Amino acid sequence: MADLTLEDIAKQAGVSRSTVSRVVNNHPNVSEKVRKRVLEVIQSTGYHPNIAARTLASHHSWMIGLVVPRSVSSFFTDPYFPHLTQGIANGCNQHDYTLGLFLVDTKEDEDKIIRRVSRSGLLDGILVQAGHHGDQVIDRLVQSDLPLVVVGRPFQPKNVSYIDIDNVNAAYNAVSHLIRLGYQRIGTITGPKESSVGIDRLEGYRKALIDRGRTVDETLVTEGDFTEAGGYYAMQRLLSAKPDAIFAASDIMAVGAMRTTLEAGLHIPDDIAFVGFDDVQLANHREPLLTTIRQPFHQFGVSAVEILIDLIENGTEPTRRIMMGTELIIRESCGASHR
Repeated sequence: MADLTLEDIAKQAGVSRSTVSRVVNNHPNVSEKVRKRVLEVIQSTGYHPNIAARTLASHHSWMIGLVVPRSVSSFFTDPYFPHLTQGIANGCNQHDYTLGLFLVDTKEDEDKIIRRVSRSGLLDGILVQAGHHGDQVIDRLVQSDLPLVVVGRPFQPKNVSYIDIDNVNAAYNAVSHLIRLGYQRIGTITGPKESSVGIDRLEGYRKALIDRGRTVDETLVTEGDFTEAGGYYAMQRLLSAKPDAIFAASDIMAVGAMRTTLEAGLHIPDDIAFVGFDDVQLANHREPLLTTIRQPFHQFGVSAVEILIDLIENGTEPTRRIMMGTELIIRESCGASHR
């Protein structure tokens, strides 16, 4: 019976389509009792996955698009995106969907990609990465009427589903840690101030200082762009303000800022302590090891896919808003062991 679908198997086994998908893909999060029942149905029916047959029978393409408003070069050089994409790809694999990647760099790219992903029958739903200058892409994708989940809080959330980490609370925890260690002149290298992530992490920085009776010294606040070079030059601007600690809104900016610090003949953490954000691989392969905020990249990506599948299967109303937690990872760069 080659024309059977996952829904047919799910109905006969008395489980959800997603559970059948997990069994077919040998995912571990299925009880042995349920796995055995599904496998018995599969064996008795002679079912085997067939993408073309499933598409015709269900009127689904079983394909999800990930739209990223970034250039190809920045997508592959910023370690955040490979981590995020891996989590999303794992989520697609768990639920038997194919992932299509669309990078938007120029206005011409935007026009072509919007037309392509909006084409009837190509995609079942869209994930789009939020970011500075990204809301225009989001607005146009919303008009396509395809199920849509924004990865990260949109600059203007409007009536759209999204998943994000709690950036305000994460930054608050990072700066609070530096305050507890006794640092007095805590600076920050922000993300782009026209992006929601830049705004939220700066808000967490300010809130941590104010809640502890500190004055926010604007000479200790400078903007970065989530690149190593951006962190390097931002730190050059901050040195004259004589900070004794820095919260950088990304690990890659922290790495650039630490390089500036060392080139100036200063020591880390004795002269200036550092806390980053993301916990990408380079964070624990530096000397000194970087204290940072760990993002749950894998679960974040999987959850984004599951929210989108929920929209595809159950409708886009009401909108879904999911906020995930983070974890402070204490290593050498903050000087905790010295204080």
